[in-house]
Amino acid sequence: MTADKTAILGQTELFRDLEADVLRALAARAVEKRLARNEIVFLEGEEAKGLFVIAEGAVRAFRTAADGREQIIHVERAVTTIAEVPVFDDGKYPSTVAAEEPTVLYFLNKKEVRNLCLKHPQIALAATMLLAKRLRGCAELVEILSLREVGQRLAHIFFEEASKNGKQTADGIRFKQKLTHNQLAARVGTVREVVTRALYRLQNQRLIIVDGKEIIVPNLETLAGYADLE
Repeated sequence: MTADKTAILGQTELFRDLEADVLRALAARAVEKRLARNEIVFLEGEEAKGLFVIAEGAVRAFRTAADGREQIIHVERAVTTIAEVPVFDDGKYPSTVAAEEPTVLYFLNKKEVRNLCLKHPQIALAATMLLAKRLRGCAELVEILSLREVGQRLAHIFFEEASKNGKQTADGIRFKQKLTHNQLAARVGTVREVVTRALYRLQNQRLIIVDGKEIIVPNLETLAGYADLE
């Protein structure tokens, strides 16, 4: 098990430049946590005790509005780290994180990670680059939510999914749609009913084709243009 943890830690942006013996020592201290879909990892405002490595599965970071709706800030998949910010600024967890699907995490104590940074400065540099990337993602989210209509926000999601996980077919790029209408609503900052109407408009304009649990994008460039990604 430690050997598997070592290999996974070595794939993360934070720890990939560490020597093998240091990685093995870190892996020996990593505590494995298994979560079911929608199980909470930690809550916004909780005292941060450390960071997590996503070994398998995916998690979503979100905040909850007064009416109970979720606004998803970002989704992270294996293999990467989450909750780095409070490890370095000594604050509390800035958002709630829950499992998007059955997920395996490795927990690393905050003090151990900090001590490791003092001995291996390359971790601090990797953390700076990772946090900068997250900041850019948050800035992009603000722009999307404030300047684009719901249909464009959905088109953005479908463009990203088709680009990363789609397969080219005779009809276009096809991918499995894993998110419910409620989950899509949480991603784009609206409610399920609005998402349903926006999906209908996207289909009417032939920007997407819904085929059971799969979505086909006939023309990726046209979808990108509609989402204002060009």
